[in-house]
Amino acid sequence: MALHLSRVVDLTVIVCLLVRKGGLDIGHAVAAVLLGFYLQGTSLAPSISQFTRS
Repeated sequence: MALHLSRVVDLTVIVCLLVRKGGLDIGHAVAAVLLGFYLQGTSLAPSISQFTRS
């Protein structure tokens, strides 16, 4: 689980930096998709799902 959480944190930082940069190309989109897949497997998934539904 520690490795999984580490990937989530790494991808979150990457996506945030890419969004702040202002451009979104294929590499940025792939990083965002990977972040979504890794977040799905964490304990934050139900909270995120509930937040997006409200």
